[in-house]
Amino acid sequence: MAETVKDTTTAVKCLVWDLDNTLWSGTLLEDGEVTLSDEVREVIATLDRRGILQAVASKNDHDHAWERLELLGVAEYFVLPHIGWGPKSESVRRIADQLGFAHTTIAFVDDQPAERAEVAHHLPDVRCYPAEEVLELTGRPEFDPVTTEDSRRRREMYQAGFRREAAREEFAGADEEFLRTLGLVMTIGRAAEADLARVEELTLRTSQMNATGVHYGDAELRGLLADPGHDVLVISLRDRFGDHGAVGIVLLERLPGVWHLKLLATSCRVVSFGAGAVILRWLTDQAAAAGVHLAADFRRTARNRMMEVAYRFAGFTGDACPCAAAVTGPDREDIELLHIEPARQEPPTTMRLDAPDLAAPVTAAEATRG
Repeated sequence: MAETVKDTTTAVKCLVWDLDNTLWSGTLLEDGEVTLSDEVREVIATLDRRGILQAVASKNDHDHAWERLELLGVAEYFVLPHIGWGPKSESVRRIADQLGFAHTTIAFVDDQPAERAEVAHHLPDVRCYPAEEVLELTGRPEFDPVTTEDSRRRREMYQAGFRREAAREEFAGADEEFLRTLGLVMTIGRAAEADLARVEELTLRTSQMNATGVHYGDAELRGLLADPGHDVLVISLRDRFGDHGAVGIVLLERLPGVWHLKLLATSCRVVSFGAGAVILRWLTDQAAAAGVHLAADFRRTARNRMMEVAYRFAGFTGDACPCAAAVTGPDREDIELLHIEPARQEPPTTMRLDAPDLAAPVTAAEATRG
């Protein structure tokens, strides 16, 4: 059977490893002792530094195999070990579902052609690689994404997320009560030049919680950062389990009488924390303090219905207002302009919010951040 055709246009977000004669040399249940080469160890570490998550799909005794990974000093690199005796395609499917990743972003490596064929048959969008290509993976374009500070910590953030989910399952109260136990802190700050790679990444990777689906490239973001009429804001989140990193962006144009929200995008990972609602309430409060209206771009896509609901729930409508005349620009035919006449808002009850006062003059320190 022919091998799966390699897709080098979509970055791999998770590599699923077989163990016997793939990650390590030898068969654990037959040989007893297996070895991990320095070269494979470096592949694992390099992919981790690049923000590519790694998991395991292996036919082995779970406790025995996991103990061996710990003894070899690499267990910490694997976020979702599926070690048992079921079909590997089912393990790979469950890994993708647990991570919330599209199958096109999943890769699988195994020394057995029959195992690769089984995965390829049931999951045709998953990219399959033979074990003899392991040392070549880090040189392939699909395994070499643009990295940011957050992507280099992606594995740690996902591991914290799994601990957070386990705590939620054990918590007997309502969701809002659980959120209060997390010690959530949202920080909103004006972007610096060092933040631009992550801002660009967020415009590319967010889809369900992206108000327009527009990608802003590095040059365009630098232009907005240098324009005193625009604010490029980065939202980050942390709690008692760890740092979520940068989870949202706001691109805001301040016009006479109206603030134009060109883009609001947040990571799907923080939807359950109500991050989008907190950001919109804060922006509404800031606009009310400044005595201006707030107008937001919204372009319908196949996946961003959740963002429209967030805008509507925050009080934005499609009603016409004379302030909309100030909002201009190219390519607005398919953009709906949502509007709100702001009123002051109460602070959030489930998290602490550290944010600038947009109605106040920009300080010299803030002006020179970028």
